[in-house]
Amino acid sequence: MDSPEHDASSSDRQRAAPVVDPSVPNQARRYNYWLGGKDHFPADRQSGDAIANVLPSIRVAAQENRRFLRRAVTYLVREVGIRQFLDIGTGLPTADNTHEVAQSIAPESRIVYVDNDPIVLAHARALLVSSAEGATEYLDADLREPDKILNHPYLLRTLDLDQPVGLMLIAVLHFLQDDEAHASMHSLMGALPSGSYVAITHATMDSMPQHIRTMIDSATRSGQHRASQHGDSRLRSREELTRFLDGLDLIPPGVQYICEWRAEDEPEPRPSAAEVPAYAVIARKP
Repeated sequence: MDSPEHDASSSDRQRAAPVVDPSVPNQARRYNYWLGGKDHFPADRQSGDAIANVLPSIRVAAQENRRFLRRAVTYLVREVGIRQFLDIGTGLPTADNTHEVAQSIAPESRIVYVDNDPIVLAHARALLVSSAEGATEYLDADLREPDKILNHPYLLRTLDLDQPVGLMLIAVLHFLQDDEAHASMHSLMGALPSGSYVAITHATMDSMPQHIRTMIDSATRSGQHRASQHGDSRLRSREELTRFLDGLDLIPPGVQYICEWRAEDEPEPRPSAAEVPAYAVIARKP
């Protein structure tokens, strides 16, 4: 495999300039806004504020999602020895990116990031700062294109798919409808070897206050969610999320609310599941 120093200067790193429409809200930029970042446009802030008006704790939820990522990567590196990660839907770089957490424990860790947002593509160099012993790479691709991801030359020269991989699907599956989400999960986990893991966070209505659930149910019945300026999403129940994990071994505590998943060492007081209406899970491929 190539040295991590190859990427910034190689001719194959030359990519088309990203096309950005600042008038259209974007999931990655909106998430960056909630986390207190600086890479967003007025449309992203307006969308983020509109969602926050319905779910005032959304910023807390975004922070808790990032904390779970840190706990998940720490578990996979320190406790089960994973040294390769495929992080799909990574979003804009912020604190505690997957490679930073992994390489702080095992500097030889190798990470491939995947996203289809042009702003993330523009920030790819920030994601590609690796330890000397390890490597990071970035692919411009979509979770709906698992074959493109798995066969991409950048992935194949960075990860060894004969060895276990940690697949990170953090706050991304709920942007896919059922058929495409199940198809992508099936393809990705089918291609990874025994001993690989998947870490997932997923928004849910299960713990939302009733008045918010009523608003979402009403929008769903009217079809407004499909045309929403804030983007399509499919909030799933615990049972629906668990169906993605058929044939995999769930790591205790199984499918649990993000704010409760092995969060004993997180700062107190902890937010409630109503404030952070999302599940987290890690599962192993036998």
